[in-house]
Amino acid sequence: MEIGTFYFKKGNYDAAIDRFEEATRYEPNLAKPWRLLAEAYEKKHDSGRAIESYKKYLEVFPGVADVAQIKKRIATLEEKRAREASKRTTH
Repeated sequence: MEIGTFYFKKGNYDAAIDRFEEATRYEPNLAKPWRLLAEAYEKKHDSGRAIESYKKYLEVFPGVADVAQIKKRIATLEEKRAREASKRTTH
């Protein structure tokens, strides 16, 4: 987690994603790696994986204090993904 956070802060999102994914494999029931993984995917403009990771974060820790904020983030990303998909089909 520490190394992933270091890479995230440095803007090396690919390396951060690798570390956070590793953390989710070893400790799938910890919420923090899922949240950080979602944020890293979001920085990489990978809405699909960000949504999946945010949903897993809420699944692992449904009573989290920021549940409303995370659900809003998911909705925003889903809208963005839908807009991007419609742009691809109309061009």
